[in-house]
Amino acid sequence: MMKAANSLASRGSKLLAGETPFRLNGGALHQSPAPRRRRLEVQDAVKEVFMPALSSTMTEGKIVSWLKSEGDEIKKGEAIVVVESDKADMDVESFNDGFLGSIVVPEGGVANVGEAIAFIAEQEAEMKEAKAKAGGAAPAAKPAEAEAPPPPSPPTAKPEENAAPDAKSAPAPPPPAPAPAPVAAAVARTDGRIIATPYAKKLAKQLKVDLAVVAGSGPAGRITAADVQAATSNGAKAPVAAPAKPAPSAPPAGGSPAPAAPPPAASTTVSELRGTTEPMSTMQLSVAQNMVNSLQVPEFRVSMKITTDDLDALYQTLKPHGVTMTTLLAKACGVALAQHPLLFSSCTPDGKGITYNEHVNVAVAVAMPDGGLITPVLKDCDTTDIYTLSRDWRDLVKRSRAKKLAPDEYNSGTFTLSNLGMFGVESFDAILPFGSSAILGIAGSQPCVVATEDGMICVKKQMTVNMTCDHRVVYGAQAAEFLQTLKGIIESPELLTL
Repeated sequence: MMKAANSLASRGSKLLAGETPFRLNGGALHQSPAPRRRRLEVQDAVKEVFMPALSSTMTEGKIVSWLKSEGDEIKKGEAIVVVESDKADMDVESFNDGFLGSIVVPEGGVANVGEAIAFIAEQEAEMKEAKAKAGGAAPAAKPAEAEAPPPPSPPTAKPEENAAPDAKSAPAPPPPAPAPAPVAAAVARTDGRIIATPYAKKLAKQLKVDLAVVAGSGPAGRITAADVQAATSNGAKAPVAAPAKPAPSAPPAGGSPAPAAPPPAASTTVSELRGTTEPMSTMQLSVAQNMVNSLQVPEFRVSMKITTDDLDALYQTLKPHGVTMTTLLAKACGVALAQHPLLFSSCTPDGKGITYNEHVNVAVAVAMPDGGLITPVLKDCDTTDIYTLSRDWRDLVKRSRAKKLAPDEYNSGTFTLSNLGMFGVESFDAILPFGSSAILGIAGSQPCVVATEDGMICVKKQMTVNMTCDHRVVYGAQAAEFLQTLKGIIESPELLTL
């Protein structure tokens, strides 16, 4: 025993680096406490700004515009960039105070969720470090560079190429030549909206042209690539829109030629699109992916004709008070859905359960001017009064077209409504949105000859509604029962005003 103790003691006096020290206390061997090591934590003075996930389906985002420039001071919670998600444009706030040291992904660039799009320096002294980090994160901006190839656009506009050489040889002549182009200003939109072809938007970003001051020569004032090229050749004159003033001052002489200009421009727009391939917008890609996902769901469809005379009469009564037909139909669906919880439920992701949703939220499909569609949600349609729904709907449509909806305002629907009645469509089948149990397609109301129960013949207005359902959750009899309830509400619509 003593030998063992002595050997341990001698070993303790010859400890190697990293071994735990021992000490003898009354013949007993004790382990001495190891010295504590202090960990020095130094926070990075340069913070990353990541591409956020603005919705559950978003995998990448596009930079619409930077609200701050490099070197600008920013505060925590201040919006610094506008990002286009799959459904809306949203402001992204800073999580730190400091200075915007460097921008990694420029306007128009695309980055995956979680990738760095900029760097924030806590102090101005760290600006160089932020710029150095931006150089290492440059690959994140590659998607934006992928869009750069379109500069060779001039080949599609050969007349413009010919004009360029002339401009070099005789700088004075070119400015007068493009002057006639502003005639298209006669078609400038007055509602403040900017509608342009995808290629025109790309070209405008590359050539640094502000589309807000470009007059569109296409249908309904749509801005084409030719309009952007003309604005570029006009230089500073285009933004000022000075040439637009002479037109109104001389209506007698030049009044007739002005309206004649739009037709040729329309044909130019068509020729631009023929034989070309345009990339889908972020929203169109999202819609396409959702439609592909819906193919995994076993669907079935049921249809029914509903008489709309009383609903039409109610609509004419409520129309002066701001009530729309869309909100009347959404309200009717909400009241009917409250009695059929399966129709606004959903199948669990693993396909082994049914989630019964708490709220009757009706999503209504709205087509976007530049392609794609969005589904603003009218919440609690079963309990919200028709006047509040109508006010909410006007606001939702206005902000959806401006891409200003919050995610909860377009992805919280538990039942979907698609109305093509305003186009005179007699019948159509809607594709079931992935993650829901049913969607109702509403066609136009048309006068029909019908036989009454007492054997008489009369003319009534009827519309056909087609419902597409997820057969894992809803069965044929349950879908038919819902349509019967909906039919009763629409044909006796007094409940809709309560």
